[in-house]
Amino acid sequence: MAEFLLELLSEEIPARMQARAAEDLRRLVTGKLKAAGVAFERSEAHVTPRRLTLAIDGLPEKQPDVSEEKKGPRVGAPEQALRGFVKGNGLASIDQAERRETPKGTFYFAVRRVPGRPTADVLAEIVIGAVQEMPWPKSMRWATAGGRWVRPLRSALAILDGAPLKAALPFAEQAGESAAYRFGKRTSGHRFLAPERFEVESFADYRAKLRAAKVMLERGERRRAIEEGAAALAAGAGLTVKDDAGLLDEVAGLVEWPVPLMGRIDAVFMDLPPEVLTTSMRSHQKYFSTLDGEGRLADRFLLVANMETPDAGAAVVAGNERVLRARLADARFFWDQDRKRSLASRAPDLKDVVFHARLGTLDEKVDRLQALAVEIARHIPGADIDRVRSAARLAKADLTAGMVGEFPELQGIMGRYYARHDGEHDEVAEAIAEHYSPLGPADACPSAPVSVAVALADKIDTLVGFWAIDEKPTGSKDPYALRRAALGAIRLIVENRLRLPLMPVFAAAARLLENRLERGPAAKIARPAKIAGPGETLPDLLAFFADRLRALLRDKGVRHDLIAAVFALGGEDDLVRLLDRVRALQTFLASDDGSNLLVAYRRAANIVRIEEKKDKVAYDGALDEGRLRQDEEHGLLAALNGVLGEAGPALRSEDYGAAMAALARLRGPVDAFFDEVTVNAEDAAVRENRLRLLSRIGATLDRVADFSRIEG
Repeated sequence: MAEFLLELLSEEIPARMQARAAEDLRRLVTGKLKAAGVAFERSEAHVTPRRLTLAIDGLPEKQPDVSEEKKGPRVGAPEQALRGFVKGNGLASIDQAERRETPKGTFYFAVRRVPGRPTADVLAEIVIGAVQEMPWPKSMRWATAGGRWVRPLRSALAILDGAPLKAALPFAEQAGESAAYRFGKRTSGHRFLAPERFEVESFADYRAKLRAAKVMLERGERRRAIEEGAAALAAGAGLTVKDDAGLLDEVAGLVEWPVPLMGRIDAVFMDLPPEVLTTSMRSHQKYFSTLDGEGRLADRFLLVANMETPDAGAAVVAGNERVLRARLADARFFWDQDRKRSLASRAPDLKDVVFHARLGTLDEKVDRLQALAVEIARHIPGADIDRVRSAARLAKADLTAGMVGEFPELQGIMGRYYARHDGEHDEVAEAIAEHYSPLGPADACPSAPVSVAVALADKIDTLVGFWAIDEKPTGSKDPYALRRAALGAIRLIVENRLRLPLMPVFAAAARLLENRLERGPAAKIARPAKIAGPGETLPDLLAFFADRLRALLRDKGVRHDLIAAVFALGGEDDLVRLLDRVRALQTFLASDDGSNLLVAYRRAANIVRIEEKKDKVAYDGALDEGRLRQDEEHGLLAALNGVLGEAGPALRSEDYGAAMAALARLRGPVDAFFDEVTVNAEDAAVRENRLRLLSRIGATLDRVADFSRIEG
């Protein structure tokens, strides 16, 4: 069995594209191998900033031989048909065709045995095809050859059992050079530490020689080297590294030979907000922050060089300290300038910032946000209306500050600092910082009443607005992050157990939007001629919330079908009440009584459905108690009436445990009915009455949830 090794060496591949590119290359090549009938034992892909590598082991010497056959005319067919079949399949005469008996008679078959091609020839075509099909998010075009790649290619190593493939990639390194890259068996190591080219014979040889040439091939190894080296340097100074998995992954994609180093932040900048320091270091320089023993930001930073130097990195550290000093001087300037104006004085500047061309300016959004937050605050215990109004008015004001212009990821955070500087109440300042949260599943959910009111209002206004102009998520596309907004709103409601009726809140948001747009367009903002009314959009938005709720709770053990079963009853827009009902239903169905009652419900529903279809009549009318013939019929009717008498008040008082307990008492009478009563009695009137009794089982259970939507 043979081993294949492919390396595509290029200029630096953007870190964010690397992992996906390695997987895409592996998927394309192995998929084409399977399509060509070439088996293999294993494959693995690796990526560094400059190279994509694929190793495939256990390849055969050639494709398997295949047999192709084509059915021809019937034996005894006209001569013209036989001649056409012979000519079309390259036969010398009809005698070379096989005769086969089929259910429709005896037919001619042309059988051609195709010998398998050498694996090397197949691989050459596959690699060229895979390279041309690589789905880079962004790529460069070669003017001389028409090929595309993410960055200029420098060489292509492709060897099968140590021998290079006899083919070339359709790329040109630069204008005027050959438009063909011949596959070879040579590569080079680290750009600066070991740039000399060398030959490799196998994947093991390749990996070993790369390491000797100062290249760590495996991304995981580079990540560990950075993590462990940075932790050791920080520990030597009595510090710890601030956790930042995203930055760690990014830096692992920037270096082939990671060398962690430590630098110092000038003391003059340590009075800047810690978020400013960490963001400046992280966003611009890819530095790691450090923390002291009390968890406060320390005056050291960690950088990862791609070089070993004779002075152990002293010059590299000094150069990075100079760069950071300039960066932080800019941040200092913004910090000082921004505080010369109050946050409230910045709010009118939002008139010049467009939120969306069809939804107006940010100033108009803030107007809606303020009114909606006050409406929502009435449902939040402990929410001070005046503070909610102030926080909503100032929530977006820091977007016009210089610091946020430089570091957009600090929006809200800088608003909190500026609000405190202006003497605003702490609840107002915290609400400004937290109103964007939660941004994702790992983000903390605000719990302070003022913060929750403003955060919910912001997300619901956005959702209702985009629903009104029909800019909903489609498939995998969600350019306005509306799924994230809905998930954030759901978490705010559920985790804080807010008894918030969503439909009235949606309707209030829609009215605010209509009122604002009817006042006429602001300068240079195109308005929709018409926005969809609440009746058209709000039920669909509530259904969208239901889908997001199922997605959110799937990993928490809450069954999605039970959520659908409760939502299907209609009129339920209180998420806390809905989840309490779902959890009680899930507990009930996990019991023997619940699971057996579900089986009985389905049995009754199936009988009624079949008979209704056959008789073309609905058996949902009133029962005639005078036609109940057996004790089991009387017992079931009494039990159903008892459940209605107990479950109804229990549901209205939100005592879902009591409602489920009432349902559990149906199991015995239902079992007895099916054991002793023949539904399709000979007496048509008795049969009809029994079918109506079965229909009442479904109607009774459906008062609690739509049992037809429950799976399993």
